[in-house]
Order: sequence, then C-alpha cells, then structure tokens
Amino acid sequence: MAWNEPGGNQHDPWSGGGRKPDRNTGNQGGPGGNQGPPDLDEALKKFQDKLNGLFGSKGGQGGQGGKDGGSGAGRPPAKFGGYGLTALVGVLILAIWFASGFYLIDQAERGVVLRLGKYHETVTPGLHWNPPIIDSVTKVNVTRIRSINQQASMLTRDENIVKVAISVQYVVENPKDYLINVRAPERSLEYALDSSLRHEVGTTNLIEILTEGREILATGVLERLQRYLETYGVGIRLQTVNIESTSAPDEVQSAFDDVIRAREDRERTINQARAYENSVLPDAEGRAARIREEAQGYREAVTARAEGESMRFVALLEEYRLAPDVMRERLYLTTLQEVFSQTSKVLVDTNEGSNNMMYLPLDRLGGGAVGGGAARASGASSEHELDAITDRVVERIRERQNQSTSGIRREGR
Repeated sequence: MAWNEPGGNQHDPWSGGGRKPDRNTGNQGGPGGNQGPPDLDEALKKFQDKLNGLFGSKGGQGGQGGKDGGSGAGRPPAKFGGYGLTALVGVLILAIWFASGFYLIDQAERGVVLRLGKYHETVTPGLHWNPPIIDSVTKVNVTRIRSINQQASMLTRDENIVKVAISVQYVVENPKDYLINVRAPERSLEYALDSSLRHEVGTTNLIEILTEGREILATGVLERLQRYLETYGVGIRLQTVNIESTSAPDEVQSAFDDVIRAREDRERTINQARAYENSVLPDAEGRAARIREEAQGYREAVTARAEGESMRFVALLEEYRLAPDVMRERLYLTTLQEVFSQTSKVLVDTNEGSNNMMYLPLDRLGGGAVGGGAARASGASSEHELDAITDRVVERIRERQNQSTSGIRREGR
C-alpha cells in the first residue's frame, strides 16, 4: 500500500516517521519530530524578515508578544520593510539607467544627439554619456565611401535615345544635415543624380556621348549634382562620378556600331597619314635646308673669287700700263710655269737651228727604282747619258733666264 493512500499506516518519506506539525500550535506530529521540507510561506516570511533587517526594521524578529503568538508579520514594521524593497528596486533601476547612458564613438564615426527629439549636439570620437530615454544618439560613419548605381534611357541634343549607366561615390560630410534636413538622403541623391544626368545628356550630341565625350559628361554631372546637394542641404560630398557605359537602343545598336567603326577607321587613317607626314617632312626640310646652305656657300665663294679675280686683273692692268713688255713677259712665264707644273713630261730644244727636240720623262726620272725599271723596259739611255742630258737642260734653262733678266733690265733703263 502507498504511503499517501487513505487509511494507510505508511509514513511520509520526508517526515521521518512523524506526521505534519500543526501550524498554529507548533506540536510535532510524531516521535520523529519535524524532519520534512520547509513550507513555502515560511520561506517567504524568512526572506522578508531578512530584508526588513537589512533596512533597519527589527520588528517581528522572533517576537511572541502578539495575541496570535506568531512572528508579527502583519504589524507596521513589516509594512515599513515593503518600502525598503521598493527603494532597493528603485536604486537598481536607477543604476541600470545610469549605466546604459555610456556609449563609445569610433574614430570613423560621429554621434548626432537628439534631446527630446530636437538636435542637441554632434559628438566626436571617444567615450560619452547622455541620459537615456531623454537623449537619443545616432552614429554616422563619415569616412566610409558609399556608392549608388543608376541606369536610364534619355534624349540627347540631336533627339536620339541613348542608354547611360552611371555610378557615384560619396561620403557623409555633415552628419547633422544628413540625418535631420532630409528624410531619405540616398533617395534624394538618386533623384538629383537623375536630374543632373538628363540635363547634361540633353545638351550633348549622341556621337560625343558614345565616343570621346564621356569624361566631359562625367565632369558636368559631378559639378551640377554637387550644386544640387548643397542647395538641398543633404550633408553629402561627392568623390567621383563614373560613366560606366553608353550605348544606343538595342534596336539600332548594330547600325551605331557600324558608324562607330567607320569613324574609328577614319581616325586611324588620319593618324597614319600624320605619322607618315611627320616622318617625311623633317627629312625633306633638312635636305632643302642643306641645298640652300650649299647654294649660299657656292654663291659666296663664286662672288668672292670673282671679286678677287677682278681686283687682281685691275692691279695687273695698272702694272701693264706702266710697263707693257715686262708685264707681258712676266705673264708669259707665269703661264708656262702653271702649265708645266701640272704635267710630268717636258720637251727641251737642245739646238736652236735644229728641229730635233729632246723628250725628258721627269715622272720616270724622279720615281727611283720604279723609274729605273721602266727605263730598262723601254730601252732608255744609261746613267751617264741621263746625267749629260740633265746638265744640258739645266744650262739651257739658265741661259733663257739670263736672257730674260737682261731684257728686263734694258727695258727698265
């Protein structure tokens, strides 16, 4: 039979063989005494007593003076102990509220403080405290580069349709304006970007947008969009604006590709012609300059030589007028000297009344061994004959010189 069945004589396993004591009289229910677990009400009462003792309330601690003979739990001191518990809870709540007011702002962030919904201040990086619930702090990253992309079709100045894909990189410059002035800053940026792009595309021809006009278009969009954002007070500063792609509508893309290829071929041909011009023109200019310099030098040389000849002729003319025979003889001898100095063969008239003339090969005589070999090959005279001939030639030349000198002296007299 189970211990808790009616009429059973089994003992409670927690009571040690006795029955539960009477709550009012305190009598134990058996020979084993009160060995069971404590009652819940009793545990709560003990906990309340400890709290009352903690806050200075001594009433009801083991007192037996009540008419009920209990611990005095329902008396005024117990009521004062309830206030102490409330104060403890309040202190704990206040500590939690105060501790939750501390926050840390990172180096790349700025904190915008709103007090009761109104802008109060912008805090810098570091540890800060603001009263919770009263103040709200929003952290804004001011160094992170954000970006948006947009693609749209629009009309150009020459009334053609073009598809433009554009991207914008920006940073938050003023956290206060970024959070307060505009409800949705990113959406406002998208609208302003679309307006700026359409305005710039509407003032540009299609060919410029498709070819070399992308950089100019991006610069115009950047300047115009920044002016719009400053007017709106969004608190955003643009970094770059990139034109990702520009293309004609898909229906006519092939025709535009043909036009672009034709333009590229034309530019390539023009560049090749200019390269050829740059390679040939300097050479031609150099040759022309050389020819001009040579002609200039030749002219100056001829002019100087002609002037010198004329001056020499004038000087000779003056001398000839003073002494015609002398100058005539002198010119004759000078001419012979010039003629004979340029030839290696000399003919000598040995006898005045004879028609025989002697051939004197001066080129072979002055050549040494070579001359000697040539003489042997041609059957020339011996060395004695050559010496004799040389002596006769020298004597003949001296006689002629003496005759010329005497004639000049007579003329001078």
